[in-house]
Amino acid sequence: MALPLPPIAQPEDPEEIPEIFQPGDLAELPMEATPPLPVALHPAAAPKLRRVLSPETVGLPESCPGPEDLRLRDGHGRALTDLRLSVTDRCNYRCVYCRTGSEGAQFTELPMAHYLRMLRIFVSLGVEKVRLTGGEPLLRHGLLDLIREITRLRPAFSSAPLDIAITSNGHLLAAMAKDLKRAGLNRITVSMDAVDPETFSRITRIPNSLERVRDGIRAAQDAGLGPVKVNCVLLRGFNDSQIEAFAEFSRREQVIVRFIEFMPLEEGRSWSPQMVVPMREILTRLSAVRPLVALPANHASETARRFTFDDGVGEIGIIAPVSEAFCGQCSRVRITSDGKLRTCLFSQSDHDLIGLMLRGATDDEMISWIRRVVQRKEARHHIGEPGFLKPSRSMVHIGG
Repeated sequence: MALPLPPIAQPEDPEEIPEIFQPGDLAELPMEATPPLPVALHPAAAPKLRRVLSPETVGLPESCPGPEDLRLRDGHGRALTDLRLSVTDRCNYRCVYCRTGSEGAQFTELPMAHYLRMLRIFVSLGVEKVRLTGGEPLLRHGLLDLIREITRLRPAFSSAPLDIAITSNGHLLAAMAKDLKRAGLNRITVSMDAVDPETFSRITRIPNSLERVRDGIRAAQDAGLGPVKVNCVLLRGFNDSQIEAFAEFSRREQVIVRFIEFMPLEEGRSWSPQMVVPMREILTRLSAVRPLVALPANHASETARRFTFDDGVGEIGIIAPVSEAFCGQCSRVRITSDGKLRTCLFSQSDHDLIGLMLRGATDDEMISWIRRVVQRKEARHHIGEPGFLKPSRSMVHIGG
């Protein structure tokens, strides 16, 4: 039975989410004095940011690959090559599968220089892919400066350049796509959960928002950030009617559409197995559009099962963490907007990386600490098993 869609609220302007706090320098504050509400970099602080992020102060790693035995690995032998960094807890959407709609940001933001130091250390340990997330990362002042500085980092165990990506809801993307590309961004993933405008507005709780996202996707392609990936979280009774329309959207717009099974990561804690649209059902319905052809994985740790249609037009990915778990090849770690290290989306605890940094730890001390934490990385999640506990944070407060 279809679940009733919530009414469209009239939220604050999605382009004017307020800066709750205008910081001086959080590095000078003890952790207990750190503001409990989001912190954003004030434009007046940009010159200081550029000085802090200069090559002399950042200490860029050498470009020549290092010995593989120094690469960061967990206790299960998996190399950790992907880092997801949330740069803000704020978001200008209130998607029904993510947020309650009544609460805003709950965790602070850090100065960009703090994020950059964390990134530099992880890149020196073998991270080769960096994805900037949120909240909505395009809301964050100083984002372009951060991307420019990330491009200066060189992977420690590879001669290839660092891969830099962003996950965005796309609402502000049309105006920023060219600047993001010029700053050094390689790829972008846009969250878009319906092709139908009314369904999309009911999911995001932002009226008339689909056109903005569609324009953002096209602007990103025109700027050279394609092929754009479009992520759709499927919820039975909300947007599962959109599967076939997304197939046509992939073919028409030349984007990679990826369907994601709904996971128990929502703010309202309303998840149930009955709301999940499993991969086998998605494949059956897509095959009715045109016959599907499986594509090989791009790399061993890829989360999506890839398909195209029999005529080679369009690409579909299916990320099925609930019905077809893929934890065995996990290569990811995450840093939250308030500087906590998480080894799994479903971790029950955070690890206080920013606290260690602000207490004056050297890079070597931070590296030793990170290695100890990562050794205890979970082997897998336990969704659907007896005794499963939802994670200590919802997805929006971890970083997508």
